Amino acid sequence: MLSVRDIARRVANGEISAHAALADSERRIAERDGDLRAFAARPETLAPGTGPLAGVAVGVKDIIDTADLPTGMGSPIYDGYQPRADAPIVMALKAAGATVAGKTQTTAFAFLDPAPTRNPHDPSASPGGSSAGSAAAVAASLVPLAIGTQTGGSVIRPAAYCGIAAIKPSYGLLPTVGVKPFSWSLDTLGLMAAGAGDLGFALAALTGRPDLDAPQAALAGLKLGLCRQDFTDRPEPACEEALQRIAALARKGGAAVLDLTTPPELAATFHAHGPLQNWEATQALAWEYARHRDELPPKLRAYLDEARATTPRDYDLARATARRGRQAAERWFAEVDLVLTYAAPGEAPETLASTGDSKFNRLWTLLGTPCLTVPLMRGPRGLPVSFQLVGRFGDDARVIAAARALERLILMPG
Repeated sequence: MLSVRDIARRVANGEISAHAALADSERRIAERDGDLRAFAARPETLAPGTGPLAGVAVGVKDIIDTADLPTGMGSPIYDGYQPRADAPIVMALKAAGATVAGKTQTTAFAFLDPAPTRNPHDPSASPGGSSAGSAAAVAASLVPLAIGTQTGGSVIRPAAYCGIAAIKPSYGLLPTVGVKPFSWSLDTLGLMAAGAGDLGFALAALTGRPDLDAPQAALAGLKLGLCRQDFTDRPEPACEEALQRIAALARKGGAAVLDLTTPPELAATFHAHGPLQNWEATQALAWEYARHRDELPPKLRAYLDEARATTPRDYDLARATARRGRQAAERWFAEVDLVLTYAAPGEAPETLASTGDSKFNRLWTLLGTPCLTVPLMRGPRGLPVSFQLVGRFGDDARVIAAARALERLILMPG
């Protein structure tokens, strides 16, 4: 896959021009996107910027405002909708020298009705959702970097299904102003790229926080906890195998790996995600539901029909549970440096009618903790299987550093 860091280095060193790097992405998109359908809209030409990400073509999820490209939200309701301003995340991309290569396909309003995008590994398998286009564009080497959003598991899960690296940073690290909300307490911007080092490099450039471009950690002395999220259903056997495999690699690298018992407060917090999201979604999509209900896709329409039964009291109780869960998480994370867990329930579903299940992502989204996934192995159907590395709130640099170390062990021969 294309590497953000490598492209930026070569442009900075004068080995290639930013224009040539962008032209390479343009050629790749032209050759492959007709079948892949990762992009919803593209500019006529890609103009290079200046900065640490010069020459880096970026896919931007089509619920994020762009002043020079339409923002369609994955819905005919917004056909031709043209924002007047770029969202702050788009401004940050441009300020760092990156170039928006196009708007990537999203499920309608980032819910569960599938986008038209195909999985680059198997066109009959799901690419995930809701950031399907972003994940597929990186996995197919159309662009080296893409922006997604996560309310349940929409950064980590499609990345796992498409076999790429992704980070959902700590809540609020990247601004969600100018992003169509679904649940403002949960919505989080994330990055997708070829590897953990690329994610750190790009995140540092976008935020002005050089510590996020964290070097590879020393695994010796690092304490990792295995969390099997026993408050929800079990994953497919391949995901349990992946968790055991990465635990074995971490031990081989010198880390201590222990099984964690999940506090009851975190199980309750997992179940609070539903009513919290439900109440906020009915508010965030109130206009669309009132004026265009019949134009909403079936899964979203049915969801909003049911979510309207969520009461303010349900919402308040969920918020209180979430607050207790975050406090319990701080105590829980004192036992270990980082947590290893499942990234998705299994390989990408063998159907385009489903975007998969976010059950192994929702807790961390609600807690606001940084999560990072990198591909580890292939499952029985030959599709990627990944793991997820989770840190305490604000510990993004440590998550990136440890992921880089684990990634190196995965790539080592033997």
